[in-house]
Amino acid sequence: MNREALLDSLTQDILAYAMHGAFPEQAVARSIKPDALDQRFEDYELLLDLHFILQDEVLDFVRALPKRLRNVRTETETVARTRRGGVDGHVDWSATVKKRYTESPRDASLFVCTNRSEDYDVPENVVLKHLLSVIHTTVVEAEEYLRGEYEWVTETWKGSEALIDELKRVVERNVHVRRIRSPEVYEPTEQMLTTAEHSRQAIYREAAGLLRNRASLFAGDEDALHDLLDQTAITPDDDHALFELFVLFRFVATIEDIQNSDFQFRTIATGRQEIARLEGEKDIVLYHDNSAADRDLSFVSDVPDAEDRLLSRTEKVQTVARNVANSYFTDRNFQNHTGRPDVIVMEVVDEDTNRNEYLIAEVKNSRRTDTIREGIKETAEYLAFLRVNDEFVFGESESEDYFGTGWNGLLVTQDLDKKTASLDEQADSEIKVLQASELESRLADVLETIV
Repeated sequence: MNREALLDSLTQDILAYAMHGAFPEQAVARSIKPDALDQRFEDYELLLDLHFILQDEVLDFVRALPKRLRNVRTETETVARTRRGGVDGHVDWSATVKKRYTESPRDASLFVCTNRSEDYDVPENVVLKHLLSVIHTTVVEAEEYLRGEYEWVTETWKGSEALIDELKRVVERNVHVRRIRSPEVYEPTEQMLTTAEHSRQAIYREAAGLLRNRASLFAGDEDALHDLLDQTAITPDDDHALFELFVLFRFVATIEDIQNSDFQFRTIATGRQEIARLEGEKDIVLYHDNSAADRDLSFVSDVPDAEDRLLSRTEKVQTVARNVANSYFTDRNFQNHTGRPDVIVMEVVDEDTNRNEYLIAEVKNSRRTDTIREGIKETAEYLAFLRVNDEFVFGESESEDYFGTGWNGLLVTQDLDKKTASLDEQADSEIKVLQASELESRLADVLETIV
């Protein structure tokens, strides 16, 4: 599958992706199902707001803020106060004489003073303050993503203008913004939005329009969600990562069909292992990018444990290197690790029997025979050295069933133009291999043996 075909295959689940990547060069996620999106994504509101503030209209609005805020609208009001023994402001003699006559005829120290003040709490400013609060809160809560060295961040909030810092200065220090009261929970009201929409100042019209757009997104408006993802869906910036994501989403869709139930996604971010969870009689958990450290899964070689026999030359090299490193770096403990799965560790959690099932999937975005052979070897290593709480998952000490039932390891490759064995013909193989075009028709056969 080429890049265009992979992009075409993306679904609404791309909303959860916030790693290395850029904005799409073509429309994506046309299969959005707006119903229950808030239940599908664990951090749905934050994800939606993250994509909301990545829109060009929001970025342009923030860039123009410092200059526009100098001319925010205020109303002038006159406040009268009674003073004794001094004057504060302009003396209203008519009111002073009347006040003395009715309350203190002999008190010459009583004055009624008037002061003019600027009132910032006009409807348009409440609309503006609410929008700034939404953007500022999102930037703070999503800062772990917005501070990343990603192309999509560089194109938006982390470019030469350093918009993150500029926005924080405006919201936290700008005298005009600070003088506007914080909106109540029910504000801005419909009337406030309408007033802002009809303002002569562009800052208010745009603020109202952006809040209307955000309301449509949170209401699940399908057209609004399509437009949002077409502009701001973050897609992997290299074809290998995109292929991995395609396989991950095929796993999700296939398991959902088998179980007739829906996964809940966590944000796919650097350092985040658990990506999706489907709860039921048995929980099904999918991990992406590195091992599933969240569940104490690891892929550590058993070479350091092989002390009761003569080590092979290769094992001896690994053991000596580990011992020397541990002696030299006194604050670290080195172990022999295999590589890490590129895409998927699937764990089926059975709390009743306290026995879990696993499927390890390696993905190779390649058609080269040598690369595929290496992928098969890596998948076998992952199975042989898979540990939970430092205990091997497959193969007791007296057996050699290091690879599970033969259905616990899967390699996914690009489509090949040469004759290969079908899935049925691989029945006796310890590792199964599927090509991209076979996922839709045969992935379920592999997954059903585990789930």
